[in-house]
Amino acid sequence: MFLEATVLVIDNSEWMRNGDYTPTRIEAQNDAVTLLFNAKTQSNPENTVGLLTMAGRSPNVLVTLTNDIGKILTALHGVQLGGKPNLNTGVQIAQLILKHRENKTQRQRIVVFIGSPIVEDEAALVALGKKLKKNNVAVDVVNFGEDAENTPKLTAFIGAVNNNDNSHLVTVPPGPHILSDVLITSAVISGEDGPPPGFSGGAGFEFGVDPSLDPELALALRISMEEERARQERATGGAPAAAGAGAAEAASAAPADGAGGSTEDDMLAQALAMSMGGGPAAGDEDVDMLDEDAAMARAIAMSMGDNTADADFMNSVLNSLPGVDPNDPRLQSALQGDKKDGDESKDGKK
Repeated sequence: MFLEATVLVIDNSEWMRNGDYTPTRIEAQNDAVTLLFNAKTQSNPENTVGLLTMAGRSPNVLVTLTNDIGKILTALHGVQLGGKPNLNTGVQIAQLILKHRENKTQRQRIVVFIGSPIVEDEAALVALGKKLKKNNVAVDVVNFGEDAENTPKLTAFIGAVNNNDNSHLVTVPPGPHILSDVLITSAVISGEDGPPPGFSGGAGFEFGVDPSLDPELALALRISMEEERARQERATGGAPAAAGAGAAEAASAAPADGAGGSTEDDMLAQALAMSMGGGPAAGDEDVDMLDEDAAMARAIAMSMGDNTADADFMNSVLNSLPGVDPNDPRLQSALQGDKKDGDESKDGKK
């Protein structure tokens, strides 16, 4: 990886209090700044990163070029919000920081975060971009928050500063996504030589984990996935019997008069749905289908009760079911058995 000195220009205006990014614009920006610092320093241990704000009374240099993450985190914790952003002045100060870098072999790059309306006009930004291009300074812009208003201006700015595709504009609209997660797969992290180790975002790897970086996690995820597939296969294989038993149990547990529970129509629909929930097991198709039909007929009769059972209705229901023979002895036996049970219970009540 090539050597690079990077200055992060962050937005600390009043607009950064908004909560349209998780959890707020300023906190989403702070997470992205930490991510960028780690990406830059891990790609090459001799890379350095600086930090400055561009809103308030005037742009303020928080951290000069360093590879100490502690300084960056401390500075972010003390950032105060207020005022409007001054993009032109902030970028020029960042250029001066890069100009006075100790290691002159480092390439120069500025990463700007914009989360509020830009006050400069497009002509001023184009002139600034041409100046940066002349001084071999690359610029990446993370445009979020006010993207609809700022995108045309920033597109012109990046077009003026871009030199052999060394500058990029990343626009992130509001949404449930995390700003730093979006940047992982963007050109801001990837740069000209691709993403540094550990910052690929899991793209191209099974389960989103690079086995070369974390083999234990990748193995654990693979084992867990195989166990889940086996569990689903076992559950699918036992679905018909469970569905038939569930239908009979649900029907028998329902109140006969519908008090305190579902209506008779609801119970009938539930019994039909549960009894038809799965197909017969391979090798016993005819037998299981008839057993399931018998259980279904029993559930229908029990859910409707003796007072509401109607022979024509039952025959129409059974005729509408695919592969069901209404005259099958087991179906008739199930229906007759439930009718006798209903008569006996009725006599007992008398």
